[in-house]
Amino acid sequence: MSSTNLDVFMPVIILIALAIIMFVGAIGVVGKLLRPHKPTPLKETPYECGEAPVGSAWSNFNVRFYVVSLIFIIFDVEGALMFPVAAVFKDFVAIGAGGVVLGSLLLFILILASGLVYCWKKGDLDWVKSFQLSEDQLKKLNEVEAR
Repeated sequence: MSSTNLDVFMPVIILIALAIIMFVGAIGVVGKLLRPHKPTPLKETPYECGEAPVGSAWSNFNVRFYVVSLIFIIFDVEGALMFPVAAVFKDFVAIGAGGVVLGSLLLFILILASGLVYCWKKGDLDWVKSFQLSEDQLKKLNEVEAR
């Protein structure tokens, strides 16, 4: 096959073009023909689960939401990564490598558990974080207040 012979790519190009035509046709043309177009001020307001929209849509979220969600994603992926190992563990036991696989899986869980303990001790899992000062910080604060 020569590099100038592009005939082999023709079926792929035809399928891509067909997919684009079908998408544009179904979403754009057919949708525009079938749906009614009667805008009203009520229809153009943002829908907020039955509540009247109040204030700006640009509001600040607590950073804790993102931290907790990232920690959840990390441990969710951990569970997803252990399923394939558990599915083929019997095969590894049959060839005599079950101990190695079990050891590596336990090491994986130990590393993630230590990460969880670190997040817990740091207070990243507390929704309302309490700030406690050490004795040195309290002394410095009292000295500043005494001045």
